Amino acid sequence: MAAATFHTTGNKDVADIHDAYKMLTPILGTTFASVFFAIALLASGQNSTLTGTLAGQIVMEGFLNIRLKPWIRRLITRLIAVIPALLVTMLYGEKGTTQLLVLSQVILSMQLGFAVVPLIMFTDSKAKMGEFANKLWLKIIVWIIAGIIILLNGFLLVEEIF
Repeated sequence: MAAATFHTTGNKDVADIHDAYKMLTPILGTTFASVFFAIALLASGQNSTLTGTLAGQIVMEGFLNIRLKPWIRRLITRLIAVIPALLVTMLYGEKGTTQLLVLSQVILSMQLGFAVVPLIMFTDSKAKMGEFANKLWLKIIVWIIAGIIILLNGFLLVEEIF
């Protein structure tokens, strides 16, 4: 939402989440900016939480063979997410929150390669996919894309560290 709004109005100097809100206010108005921004953040957070909770459940039950009641698993998952964010916000304020947000996105992007490569290998397998296995032309394209993702993530990691 913010990217589309900024692009159409020529605003390209958005450094952090607070700048995004400040730029949305005159464009959409105080009420709409607040409401749309809150809805977008809430939807993003819910999507992230749902994905993390399901992934955690699959790892805990399938790989680690740990069986917990759903409410305990949700509590643990949310505390693991909330406690670092709360500590950073209390200790470092707005600037720390922005840096934590950027770091979280870097970490998420690093995980993309670990998801894409097994997915490609799975869909390449004729034993698993049968007639729906990737054709040669598609294999070439998806491996090139996976390589680009991994390469760009490597550059991002180096840029963030140094």
